[in-house]
Amino acid sequence: MPKLSNLYLLAYNSLQAVAWAVCLALSLSSFVSTKAVNGAYASAGDLIYFLQMVQFLEVIHGAIGLVPSGVVFPLMQWAGRAHFLFVLRQTHEVQELPSVFITFVAWSLSEVIRYPHYAFNCTGSCPSWITYLRYTAFIVLYPPGMAGETWLMYQALPFVKKTSVFPNFFAGLSYYNFLRVLLVCYPFLCLKLYLHMFKQRRSKLGEHPKKKKR
Repeated sequence: MPKLSNLYLLAYNSLQAVAWAVCLALSLSSFVSTKAVNGAYASAGDLIYFLQMVQFLEVIHGAIGLVPSGVVFPLMQWAGRAHFLFVLRQTHEVQELPSVFITFVAWSLSEVIRYPHYAFNCTGSCPSWITYLRYTAFIVLYPPGMAGETWLMYQALPFVKKTSVFPNFFAGLSYYNFLRVLLVCYPFLCLKLYLHMFKQRRSKLGEHPKKKKR
């Protein structure tokens, strides 16, 4: 009989897979119907926000040892996306920019690959092509996703500066200045996550064996 934890993870990953497929469909259907990229947030923004908040469970999963992912990298990815969505939800002027569409599509494609891989692993039998796709597709999908996040935060700067919605963190450090500092650090944090994925790829797929000399 499967462990209760396995059944929970199977249900969680399966539901996330379906939900992210819906996000992808909503984002793309908006583009197809309007021939424009400015409707992604209106179509899928609320669902993506909800799913991203739920994804904090994955940090907890790693913290309590339910999965072997650890805490640091899941927390970095969750925090980066959650902050992106925070800026997006509070800054209405940037909600129709192309960077939103690019980011949403990149995220959704990544997740409709990642979660089925996790779900199949819970059953103890994951097709090799899904494993290969999981540890290969990120090479193409991560850069536009990370670029979209950075681009949108940069575009939001003038609106953040003139609004009172955003809090001050410390004396002399407004949210606007925090965002400027973050934009300097963000490419390095993204690169760290990207290189971590390559390390995982080598671990899961292995190095290509060298051809034996005759």
